[in-house]
Parts: sequence; structure tokens; C-alpha cells
Amino acid sequence: MTPQELRSLCLEFNASTEEFPFGPETSVFKVLGKMFALSALDGSPLTVNLKCDPDEAVRFREKYGAVAPGWHMNKRHWNTVTVSGLPAPVLREMIEDSYDLVVAGLPKAERLRLDRP
Repeated sequence: MTPQELRSLCLEFNASTEEFPFGPETSVFKVLGKMFALSALDGSPLTVNLKCDPDEAVRFREKYGAVAPGWHMNKRHWNTVTVSGLPAPVLREMIEDSYDLVVAGLPKAERLRLDRP
């Protein structure tokens, strides 16, 4: 997956935005102001930090060498994923799960507006 494909994937979710609160080199993808992914899209290798259920985070780390505890993040709830080390469907699932976890923490009215009850 290329950096542009990663950006496009993160932006295809309802109400997702790309912001640069940490400087122009780090893309932060948010839904209604809450972060669900961040990546230095020009980094080599290309990595992305994703929110993850703590139990699932451990399972992903055990199964895939490309998944590590979140760098500069709460390591219980975030993973750093080397994009080239995962099959595209698994990466997509992880990004969608991250988005869904963030949406689940939003007020019910906002979740319904996003079509994610």
C-alpha cells in the first residue's frame, strides 16, 4: 500500500479528516475531532499508529511481526503497524476497527449521525 492509498483509506470513513497538529510531516486522521490513526506518510518504512482493543492488540502483535506496541502512544490501546508487513485486507480491518473504537466513545447522537450505532 502506498502512502496515498493509506491516506485515501483513512479518509473514506464518514466525517474523517486529516490534520497536522504535530507538524507537516505527521498526518493525523480524526473522526469528529478524535484521533483514530496517525502516520508520517513520507516515512520509510511506512507505518501507521492505530487504536486497538487491548486483547486484540496483543493477538495482532503475536500473529504479525509488522505489528508492535504503539510508538509514543499508550501501548495497551495503540499499535504501530508497518504497512508493508500486513496483507491489505488485515490492514483495512485494523484501520476500520480503530475508527469504530473511536466512534464508540462518541455520544449516541453523533454515532447515529455517522451511521455507526
